Amino acid sequence: MTHLQAGLSPETLEKAKVELKENPDTLHQDIQEVRDMIITRPDIGFLRTDDAFILRFLRAQYFEYRQQNLDMFKNLKATDPGIKQALKDGFPGVLSNLDRYGRKILVLFAANWDQSRYTFVDILRAILLSLEAMIEDPELQVNGFVLIIDWSNFTFKQASKLTPSMLRLAIEGLQVTQLFAFNLMFI
Repeated sequence: MTHLQAGLSPETLEKAKVELKENPDTLHQDIQEVRDMIITRPDIGFLRTDDAFILRFLRAQYFEYRQQNLDMFKNLKATDPGIKQALKDGFPGVLSNLDRYGRKILVLFAANWDQSRYTFVDILRAILLSLEAMIEDPELQVNGFVLIIDWSNFTFKQASKLTPSMLRLAIEGLQVTQLFAFNLMFI
């Protein structure tokens, strides 16, 4: 076990080994390979290259999504007006308790989207910002998240604001987050 795995429960260590193919013997080498890629790609805009930060990307495997969607990650801060409003409206809602598999539970009530105040992309960015904060926790890096979306009372007017490119962006993001051990439930 490396210092980066210290503090993980035995169950989570086993899960990291089996499901994420995390090998303590090669972990530092894997991190260095990612660090070397980051250095050669200043266009990606990573501000940190420390081991713990890079390990998040190895576990979450969303480096490529960030790379392909640079605009989604520009000014990814809670002070961005659209993100701030989406967060205030509960996009996403984050439950305090974990599920029985140790995953953090996120909830979205789609009908709460007020498209006059922020865009669907702002909601996606609010979710990404929330995930970036939550994956600081090594247990969540391994165990992942569950996203529950309640589509009841979602209106045609709201749906008409969803362009094919926005939907593609969301689907790609959700595919990446499935690598993050993200499960989706639609209500």
